[in-house]
Amino acid sequence: MAELLRYDHINIRYGQSLVIEDVDFNLASGEILGIVGESGSGKSTLLKAGMGLLGKEGQLCRGKILYDGKDLGQCSEREMQKIRGRELGMVFQMAGSSFCPIRTLGVQMQEAVRAHKRISKAEFMDEALDLLNKFGFDKPDRILESYPFELSGGMQQRVGIVAAMLLHPRVLLADEPTSALDVSVQKQVVEQFLMIREKFGTSILLVSHNIGVIRAMADEILVLHQGKTVDYGKKDDILAQPTSEYTEKLLEAVPRFRR
Repeated sequence: MAELLRYDHINIRYGQSLVIEDVDFNLASGEILGIVGESGSGKSTLLKAGMGLLGKEGQLCRGKILYDGKDLGQCSEREMQKIRGRELGMVFQMAGSSFCPIRTLGVQMQEAVRAHKRISKAEFMDEALDLLNKFGFDKPDRILESYPFELSGGMQQRVGIVAAMLLHPRVLLADEPTSALDVSVQKQVVEQFLMIREKFGTSILLVSHNIGVIRAMADEILVLHQGKTVDYGKKDDILAQPTSEYTEKLLEAVPRFRR
């Protein structure tokens, strides 16, 4: 599979603090890479760096982030605005917080699509209803007419994924998309991501502290600890024979149940 996204030996600082050190990995077309580690290990920082959202204090001070051969660190803000959403989609930990509470979901989703391409209201409605149907929503028209607070947290999360996919990005960056959900809704979200890969061939960079979610979704795993890579490789290899003591402890911490 062709390489689509590469983090090439990058260092990231916030002020004087080095939070990511010499992290190197790549994401192929149609592949799911899971980044796992405890809170504060730098997982979300990697996604923000890819989207050019490190803020004023954040700085990519070494290495490159390459998307389809293009150095994202050398792109202007105008160029990044074109890439965000259309090429690199983002799913946040709590999608509901990214929606405006006093406007309907349909209006907000249409506005986001129109920021990247010309589309009539009728065309948007056809595309949005079709995508909501594909993702298993029973009454998609009602979803578009709803305000965010009218939906459960799990439903908001699933709608957030649909919103990110309306522009059919080639890469989807997902930041802890299941962490605030109960187990049954986590399963729905995991199935939704797997369907995205199957139907659209989308590459997914998934950040999670949940080994179970990573196990269910990822092709490859990168284990991050205090901003450094401690394990990286095929999922089956990492889970069966981790090379670092830290990864072994992570796996040992996963609850095991007996009948």
